[in-house]
Amino acid sequence: MAKKKGDQKSKNYFEIFAAKVTKASGSTPVFVTAFLIVLTWGLSGPIFDYSETWQLVINTGTTIITFLMVFLIQKSQNKDSLAIQLKLNELVACSEYASNRLIDIEDMTEEEMEVIKKYYKKLGDLSKKAQNLHQSHSLDEAEEKHEEKIKRNKKKDKGDAKKPAAK
Repeated sequence: MAKKKGDQKSKNYFEIFAAKVTKASGSTPVFVTAFLIVLTWGLSGPIFDYSETWQLVINTGTTIITFLMVFLIQKSQNKDSLAIQLKLNELVACSEYASNRLIDIEDMTEEEMEVIKKYYKKLGDLSKKAQNLHQSHSLDEAEEKHEEKIKRNKKKDKGDAKKPAAK
């Protein structure tokens, strides 16, 4: 079933709106504004004789804002989480030594993850048995890997230069 263009546009508008509101809500000016509203409300207590209506104003306002913000923040957090998962999947997929079982691990059951966790715990234990940090990784090793990547990219660039340009 094909999606309508209008549905896609409204999703994009909501996504943009959620991202902007989430970003703004974490800003200093918005915090200062919220603080001033609460301060003003608190200072106005004697004027309204600390009535039930006076209390209801802040309770209703904060409840509504909190209720709506939960959904906006969750929307932004879901998008950020998906982006991080995709980046991690790319790193796992392109690494020669990484297990492809880790791609989309977030979709596994907790029991399946526990099996994989045991593997990495064992790997960590083996690493701890090494005499010192330099035995498991060293600056020399980092430099060697960096040089290997540069050489690989140069070979790749030369190979790409030899290919005829697509028309």
